[in-house]
Amino acid sequence: MPEPASVQGEHILSLWQGAWIAALAVGVLVWGLIFYAVVRFRRRSADEIPVQTRYNLPLEILYTIAPVLMVIVFFAKTVDTQNFVLDEDLPVDNTIEVVGQQWSWTFNYGIGPMDEAANDDATDDQFPYSAYVHDSGTGSHIPDLYLPVDKTTRFNLHSPDVIHDLGVPAFLMKMDVIPGRVNHYSITPTEIGDYAGKCYELCGTYHSRMLFNVHVVSQEDYDAYLQLLQDAGTETEKPLLGGQFAHTQVGLDENSEGEGQ
Repeated sequence: MPEPASVQGEHILSLWQGAWIAALAVGVLVWGLIFYAVVRFRRRSADEIPVQTRYNLPLEILYTIAPVLMVIVFFAKTVDTQNFVLDEDLPVDNTIEVVGQQWSWTFNYGIGPMDEAANDDATDDQFPYSAYVHDSGTGSHIPDLYLPVDKTTRFNLHSPDVIHDLGVPAFLMKMDVIPGRVNHYSITPTEIGDYAGKCYELCGTYHSRMLFNVHVVSQEDYDAYLQLLQDAGTETEKPLLGGQFAHTQVGLDENSEGEGQ
């Protein structure tokens, strides 16, 4: 398991470690009982075969109750972790409209004040900012996702074509990007650095090229990056939802004359 670089990832790692510890403890107990029975009750030459229809009622009850209790504990811990990492009431510092398209990503960053009411109900038509700047990937350009450290960023996930899946291994979080439905989750990065991101859903011929670079930076560097995108002329009134890019990108398929298919 990668070292978690987000608050949410720390809780997921804790659940994962706890599950393995519990499973190992059960395994050690079962293996111990097996080896004990093999040694203690092994058949000797003078022994008669014991009656095969006997049973032990307390043991039968234990075999039934113990697994049920284990499942209940695992389920409760899983739900508790899920409720934390997908907390709808968690206040967010900024929102990024993420578009997964065949076959790259578009990251739309809101500029200006955020409308909390609009942010509560994400759709393909309603957005929390009055203006956006963006970085769109192509076959020859892997896009960059910038996030401020120790700030909570919400991803609203859009797709104009097929199901994709946005994930960053270092954050230990991923989620499906589904056409016609705006899924969302929030991340609070804890470590400044560069990380790799990718699509976790087999989405077509060039799925393997759906990569992106993640840069966790200070708030000052994050603001400077948005200003850089704005100076580059990428500002739009609404985020680019990828429909205009929902086809094979130039550079993915090229004929002998170098023209995109």
